[in-house]
Amino acid sequence: MIIKNSSRYAERKLSICLALFVGLMSSSVSALQDSQETPDGQIFQNVDDTMIAWDASKKKWMKIEDFWKSFAIRNDGKDWGEGRQFPNYDDVNETDTFVYVTDKGKCLMEFFHERWRRAQDVERWDERFNQYGGCPYVFDD
Repeated sequence: MIIKNSSRYAERKLSICLALFVGLMSSSVSALQDSQETPDGQIFQNVDDTMIAWDASKKKWMKIEDFWKSFAIRNDGKDWGEGRQFPNYDDVNETDTFVYVTDKGKCLMEFFHERWRRAQDVERWDERFNQYGGCPYVFDD
């Protein structure tokens, strides 16, 4: 009987701690989300090193690759999708986007001033975009 009650007490205590933790995490992200000062492309890095980016047009935090998709949709250029080979140079235009896939991950590229560049280098989002996925390696191939 004592063991049974101790087990229930521990479960309740754990449930309360978990609820408090989730509540605190939700409120901290909500506080970030409500910020009127957060610039488009600002990154928030979680304790586990996962990153989310602020999409000012949608007024919400999202995964990096979802942010890229959202940007490609609202950007003026054509979205060329993703792949390991860049689109034919003669077919692309200024502000076109393409997700370049490397062995180490993906990186959003933007055609700017007659060549492909990392989108962060063109748009001047948070510098940490260049550390995400394949972005540090796009020019190694």
